[in-house]
Amino acid sequence: MENTDGLAGEERMFNMCSFWYIEALAKSGELDLAVESFEKMIGYANHLGVFSEELGKKGQHLGDFSQAFTHLALISAALELDKQLKRSDGF
Repeated sequence: MENTDGLAGEERMFNMCSFWYIEALAKSGELDLAVESFEKMIGYANHLGVFSEELGKKGQHLGDFSQAFTHLALISAALELDKQLKRSDGF
């Protein structure tokens, strides 16, 4: 398998960083993309709504499980997204 960064091992997605990205999108006014990304990420939770530290290319949970930092980032992103959506609706 070819790596894009030149380092050994498979590429993985850090869930915490994905939720930080969503929060940044919301803060920058990219609400449609933030909502779409948030909904996509929520779809990766397991049957109990729990996330691991990382996701593999096929959506498999990797790394520490369950990951508290990921869940804190999810909450922070959800709160910011909610705040920005209310602001855009004039509430």
